[in-house]
Amino acid sequence: MSRILITTDYLRPGDETDRYLSRHGHTTVHAPMTGRRDPDSLVAALAGIDAALVAHEPLTAEVLSRAPRLRALVRTGVGYDSIDIAAAGKLGITVSNLPGVNANAVAEYTIGLLLAAARRLVHSATGVKAGSWPREDGHELRRSTLGLIGYGAAARAVAPLAQAFGMKVLCTTGVPEAERTDPAVHFVALPELLATADYVSVHTALTDRTRGLLDASAFLRMKTTAILINTARGAIVDEPALAEAVRTGRIAGAALDVVSDEPLPADSPLRDMDGIVVYSHLAGQTAEARKASGIEGAAEVVAALDGRPRFPVNAHFLPGR
Repeated sequence: MSRILITTDYLRPGDETDRYLSRHGHTTVHAPMTGRRDPDSLVAALAGIDAALVAHEPLTAEVLSRAPRLRALVRTGVGYDSIDIAAAGKLGITVSNLPGVNANAVAEYTIGLLLAAARRLVHSATGVKAGSWPREDGHELRRSTLGLIGYGAAARAVAPLAQAFGMKVLCTTGVPEAERTDPAVHFVALPELLATADYVSVHTALTDRTRGLLDASAFLRMKTTAILINTARGAIVDEPALAEAVRTGRIAGAALDVVSDEPLPADSPLRDMDGIVVYSHLAGQTAEARKASGIEGAAEVVAALDGRPRFPVNAHFLPGR
């Protein structure tokens, strides 16, 4: 019998995920991550644990080295940049994610952010709450251009929704040409996308190459009327540069579901900035996506403990590979 740690905050004792793991002979330990967790707390949570379903904890080489029983880590989502996958592999720990599990949720949310930004919905509602009656006009999505940075499952799900609104869709990606399967999406280099798009939506993974990808020079390439949407990872955007670009009118604004440091710090340059709306990392958090990620995550834990993970992201780092 293996002990499974569950830190994803929407998974609860006795729920479907818990019952799935119990049916497969495992014992669960719930330690929901509801804020920042220091390394010693993570090490304590991992004591005596064989596998874990995790949220965004910083699972560094130092933390993992102090969890001798750990054999498998599964992210209940797509991004795994908070885990040192190389260190995990060298320790014989399989790391998996759940590709595409919340793609539809993220796609619908992205369209929601586009609509909210285009029609200035937050500005209107905030004004009414404050006692005024804002009547500024907004913009229609029809005949505008959406630029997608990345072409993973979420971006691919956004494209047909945007096209249904009458938007032209551009995309910049490193995905091989053979996998660029939507003939209605126009694939272009990043500079052309930035210069052309009315809305730039980020859907790429956080890597050394993409960290700070959208910096001051990127904002200089964008239209002054452009809106930035980010549902991927906060660190892809240079936040001080974004705040300055919006403050000076270099671009029109931004809708951010993710930021570099979550929750948003009190001294963040994004806070109380007119034209920038920050949401609380909810893009993938629908009831349907949460249910799917819990069950799929549990199935991946069972498979990984049996030595047959379906979605490993660090197989090349494991001993003997």
